[in-house]
Amino acid sequence: MSQTANTAIAVIGIDIGKNSFHVVGHDARGAIVLRQKWSRGQVEARLANIPPCLVGMEACVGARHLSRKLTSLGHDARLMPAKYVRPYSKGQKNDFNDAEAIAEAVQRPDDPAGRCRPSPAHEGDRPGAPSLRLSALHVLLKREGYLINHKKLFRL
Repeated sequence: MSQTANTAIAVIGIDIGKNSFHVVGHDARGAIVLRQKWSRGQVEARLANIPPCLVGMEACVGARHLSRKLTSLGHDARLMPAKYVRPYSKGQKNDFNDAEAIAEAVQRPDDPAGRCRPSPAHEGDRPGAPSLRLSALHVLLKREGYLINHKKLFRL
């Protein structure tokens, strides 16, 4: 089930492993047109040759890095928590079935209870920058409180 020239891939599900990535691609009708195992080094190069499409992955640290790379290539990379992918699994648990479940789950706008929406990748080089600014603000406010209390102590 390799990619042919006549079919356009609309949705890709990627199951991320340590050394290999299992990739399943669906066309606009939902038929599987791509089902391959890629090494870590092949992922970015191969996805650069595929026209922009929706790419789904389970959310983890490696997925965030890869989603930023894929967004720079023009793909719509989305991350899903693993617990919301499980209801879409078919058959026994293996990597290709997981990738297929990810591709199926990322197409859904919500789960039945309305709890999950696939999140796009964070923009920018430093995704932790806002929290860094907030922690610096916290330190300044804490120091200001300390100084106010210190002044009150010597006023007595």
